[in-house]
Amino acid sequence: MMRFPLLFVPRSHLVVYRLQQTRFPLPILATSRDQRTAALRYASTRLCNDDRLFYISTPIFYVNASPHLGHLYSAVLADCMHRYKLLQGFNSKFSTGTDEHGLKIQQAAEAAGKDPLTFCTDVSERFNNLFRSCNISYTDYIRTTEKRHRWAVEHFWSVLRRKGLIYKGSYEGWYSTQDESFLMPSQVGDAVDSLGKEIKVSLESGHKVEWMKEENYMFRLSLFRSQLLDWLRGHPKAVQPERFYQAVLQWLQEDLPDLSVSRQRSRLHWGIPVPGDAEQTIYVWLDALVNYLTVAGYPDKHEQWWNVAHHIVGKDILKFHAIYWPSFLLGAGLPLPKTIHVHSHWTVDAKKMSKSLGNVVDPLERSQIFTTDGMRYFLLRQGVPDSDCDYTDDKVSKLLNAELADSLGGLLNRCTAPALNPAQVYPSFCTLSFPSDAGGRAVVEDYHMLDAVKSLPAVVKQHYESLHVYKALEAITACVRQTNGFVQRHTPWKLDRRDSKDQRWLDTIIHVSLECLRIYGTLLQPVVPEISSKLLSRLGVQPSERSWAALSFLPRYQDRDCPFEGRALGSDSGVLFSRMESQNVDKQKTKTTKKAAKLK
Repeated sequence: MMRFPLLFVPRSHLVVYRLQQTRFPLPILATSRDQRTAALRYASTRLCNDDRLFYISTPIFYVNASPHLGHLYSAVLADCMHRYKLLQGFNSKFSTGTDEHGLKIQQAAEAAGKDPLTFCTDVSERFNNLFRSCNISYTDYIRTTEKRHRWAVEHFWSVLRRKGLIYKGSYEGWYSTQDESFLMPSQVGDAVDSLGKEIKVSLESGHKVEWMKEENYMFRLSLFRSQLLDWLRGHPKAVQPERFYQAVLQWLQEDLPDLSVSRQRSRLHWGIPVPGDAEQTIYVWLDALVNYLTVAGYPDKHEQWWNVAHHIVGKDILKFHAIYWPSFLLGAGLPLPKTIHVHSHWTVDAKKMSKSLGNVVDPLERSQIFTTDGMRYFLLRQGVPDSDCDYTDDKVSKLLNAELADSLGGLLNRCTAPALNPAQVYPSFCTLSFPSDAGGRAVVEDYHMLDAVKSLPAVVKQHYESLHVYKALEAITACVRQTNGFVQRHTPWKLDRRDSKDQRWLDTIIHVSLECLRIYGTLLQPVVPEISSKLLSRLGVQPSERSWAALSFLPRYQDRDCPFEGRALGSDSGVLFSRMESQNVDKQKTKTTKKAAKLK
């Protein structure tokens, strides 16, 4: 038997530890920076056997309330990345789900007069229904109440305990039930509640905090500060965007106090019991974070998927994912995530969404009004990861009308309309009309358009990879405008079909425009899968011709064969995207509200 030396904790933290006798030895940690860096390089860059594997996850969503716009945004971002990787030929795994343990859930279930599992199942199904309705193509929907997850959490806990990273002690400090988070005094401020009573609140979330003192289990978080700094400095893209990477580095400038990782079961019974100690419940965040490993197959067959893991998280849970989670993983001897992609929040009319203000946007209702693809497009077009974004119904209508209905839809309608394309085929390209050098009927702006569309896949790839989808959509929209300008500039409807040269030029204009549309439709598949499918089907593009590898633009311009030339167009299934009239939107909102009222 051995005793641990007392860990030094600054008095200002007001956290008291009582270390008890234990049979678990301290972990052997690298003492020099070079040793730590070598260990981290191994931990975070081990290659899997198949370099065409990809694993993306959303956070698992807390079931204390129904889903809101921010939840859908996280899911749509992950879905976009998943679909993009599939287009590139990757075998991609995409997980989402619900976080169902903790004091907040226990209290919410009691208030609803339901047992916790029934309460969780009801709310979890609302999330699942939203995601199915919004075409979220997850491959795994994880619930923390599942047996496979409990087994993974118990095993993970046992590994940390066996390595001496979890010990029995006592905790005294501030705790936020709303955030399920322990706080240092520097993170707590004074406030007044609705009754005028003075309270303490979290400076980050604004939620009420309470002083808590109890005996529980502690994780030696204090041991991992240098390793986390080494990891981040060695992997500057590990947390993106840059602003959040810098925020994590700033947090790590201060000492990390050890973390309480359990609660007394008398206080919190809704959770996974500590293995070997039925009087303690595992801290909800340790429980929840392990979900990513559960989906990967932990503890038996996780290596293949875990080596290619990427997370998408909201900025409010960055600390849990960029400090606690990597520390847990380092302690367990597991690789760290490849990337933690962070996004900001959504406001409504420039105000934070809240029940008290009555401005919480129901994403399912809005997706029924603006269509599934319409909502997906708006969120990804307007969502800027490193700053908060604002939602209004008017913004959605204006954006969708301008970019999907008028610009993209108008271009497709023009180029496939019987008036311009009576044969309903992918017409021929004439190299004399549009030669690779000057001399035909094309003008300098037309060549600039070809250059822009040719380079578009590389531009979109760069922005998809960094999850700056809004920049990818900006680039696509700019090219769509150029193509509309190309058609408008040459007014093909004024050409004389009886003149063979005019007919060849008209066919060339339509061929070039359809080629542009094919590129746009292929690139937009991760964002608006239904609209893209409709567009590509109208062009006669088969499912096997819609991958990233099929993005060869305008081969006839390079004197190569084009597989689409002369092919019959697909059937006309109507307008690509119907315009949103404000009057119709208001009527639809009223209908949806009445329908929701009946269901209550």
